[in-house]
Amino acid sequence: MTKMGMWVCVAVAVAATVPAGAQNQNMRERAVQPGMAGQGRIAREVRHELVMLPYYGVFDNLAYRVDGNTVTLLGQVTRPTLKSDAENVVKNIEGVEKVNNQIQVLPLSPMDDRIRMAEYRAIYGQTGLDRYALQAIPPIHIIVDNGKVTLEGVVASQQDKDLAGVRANGVNGVFSVTNNLRVETQSK
Repeated sequence: MTKMGMWVCVAVAVAATVPAGAQNQNMRERAVQPGMAGQGRIAREVRHELVMLPYYGVFDNLAYRVDGNTVTLLGQVTRPTLKSDAENVVKNIEGVEKVNNQIQVLPLSPMDDRIRMAEYRAIYGQTGLDRYALQAIPPIHIIVDNGKVTLEGVVASQQDKDLAGVRANGVNGVFSVTNNLRVETQSK
């Protein structure tokens, strides 16, 4: 046997002694960049904690960004307590070292409250969009700030997005509507 042939046999023999699962595990570890797995876990836990907040509803919008061990909270809420509750649950997640709370508390306004209710009825009372109201936290969030409406969330189709925008624009007293709804297939 030649020297080259012997090296090939030794390499094959060594590879054969390593269990297949261990080889696959080694390849996965090399494919994942350091810190990415921890960041993914933190992101999943942040999302879970935010949607589980007891007063989080259709008139609130919570978003976040994870940068290493720092979580930045974004969005708009109707209650100041929801802003502080969000920060408190996120800072208790293992691996989170800093929480940058940039959540905006919307101003108290009877006019905005009237618009919120009218928008809710216009969007969720519409045939075709009414199925979204059946979920624990409806996916179309209606944010009203001084008569300006922003729709946030995810819908199943472009038709649903357009229909929600048309219905939101039809409410009296609204100065403008920004439709930031994402279509499910686009959000992946």
